[in-house]
This record gives sequence, structure tokens and C-alpha cells, in this order.
Amino acid sequence: MVRRRPNPLPWIYRWRTNLIQTPLFGLITAVYGSLSLLVSLVDKSGNVQHHIARAWARGCVWFSGSKLTVSGTEKLQKQQVAVYASNHTSYMDIPVIFSALPFQFRIFAKKALWSTPFIGWYLNRSGQMPIDTVNPRATLSSLGAGAKALRSGMPLFVFPEGGRTSDGELRPFLSGAAYLAIRTQVPLVPIALGGVYDLLPIHTHHFYPGELTLKIGEPIETTGMILRQTDELTARLRAAIESLREPQCEERSSAVEAVDMGDRFVG
Repeated sequence: MVRRRPNPLPWIYRWRTNLIQTPLFGLITAVYGSLSLLVSLVDKSGNVQHHIARAWARGCVWFSGSKLTVSGTEKLQKQQVAVYASNHTSYMDIPVIFSALPFQFRIFAKKALWSTPFIGWYLNRSGQMPIDTVNPRATLSSLGAGAKALRSGMPLFVFPEGGRTSDGELRPFLSGAAYLAIRTQVPLVPIALGGVYDLLPIHTHHFYPGELTLKIGEPIETTGMILRQTDELTARLRAAIESLREPQCEERSSAVEAVDMGDRFVG
């Protein structure tokens, strides 16, 4: 069962984040980022860099004090070259994704991350793809680069919401993931993250560790689909991710309901 983040967060979690976890995150990011930069000079395939990224990601999850459970991995064996799409809940989504997916892939991430020390350097040297949603021309260029990567046999990972949720619920989806899947005729694989929002929501800096889940859904085939069906496919993707999230949505609704009832009795 996913633990719900209390508000306000107890002082013990704030102090532990400030005194222990944040310094450790900075340390492993600097160490693994520097190592990845050095390896990138000789690792043209990107495989070693990906292993380093996975080690960094697992370290981040471990230092956060959380346990990650991955389900549906058997679906990854059907077709690795695909567009993988997930709900976006937290800065910790990326470590969770890298921890869970066993193969090399490229990820679309906000252009602003490229200016972050070590993380931005790694993103650039490892061939990850910046996307500028403010500039339509730049977005089209990024989508073209993504299609080229897929055709070369490199899987892609996308957050179709375009940004992190502010309340743990799904935001409207952008059509980029569906567009890429149809354009290259590869499957679109829905993924749902759970517990990561409560671990580190947007606009917060303190961890609340708990059970993290990553659920992989059935791949949605796009063979024979045309670009005019992009919106239809986007709707199917959102529905699939929502379905994978349903148990945690019910838990969140029950928690809110319990708070409301408590307020009524107190009031």
C-alpha cells in the first residue's frame, strides 16, 4: 500500500533530507556524472554509460529510503524498440525509470535540465534529447531526431504530460509520443509510476520514503495507423496509463475522503 505524504512533513524527514540524503545525492551525481563523462570519450555504443546511469539511478532510489517494485517486465521482451510513455510525477521519476528498464534507451527531457551541472553534461554526452515545448520549431526538430533514433533501433522514453503533476493526478497529454510511434510504426508502451509523487512532489525538496511502483502495460500496436490517428492513439495511451494507476487512485481518493470526514467531525 502506498504511504500518503503528510502535510506538513514531520521534522525528522526534513532534517534527514537536509543533513544526509541531499549531500549523498550530490556526491553520487558528481561521481557517476564525472565517470560517465570520462567513459563517453571511448564508449561510442553508449552501453557502458547506460550501466553507469543505472548504477546512479539505483543509488538515488536507495538513498531516498524507498523500495521499488517493477511489474510487467515480461512485456518488454515482446518489442524493445518502441516508444515508452509514463505519467510524470516527480524529479525522482528519471532515477526510477533508469533503475527499471534493463536496456539502453534515449529520453526526451526538458531543455532546462541541460544547464544542470553533471546531469546536463551526462544528458548531452549520452545522446539524450532536449525538447523545448515553448518553441514549436525546436519541438518539431526534436521529434525528427526522435524518429531517426527509433528507425536506427534505439528505444525512446517520453513523458507525454510535458511536465510534472501538481496533485498526483494525470494531466492532459501532448501528442508527441503517439506521433513518434505512428510515424515510425513502432509499438507505444504505457507505463505507470506510483508512490513517486509522495516521495518528492513538485515544489518540494524533502523526501518522504515509501513503496514505489512501476507498472508496464500491454504494448499498443501502431502498424497501419496514420498520422491523422495521433489524437486517437494519445487518448488510448492516457486511458491505458490511467487503468494501470487505478489502485493507487482509489487509495488517494479514500485518503482525501477520510480527511474530509475528519474535518466534518472536527468542524
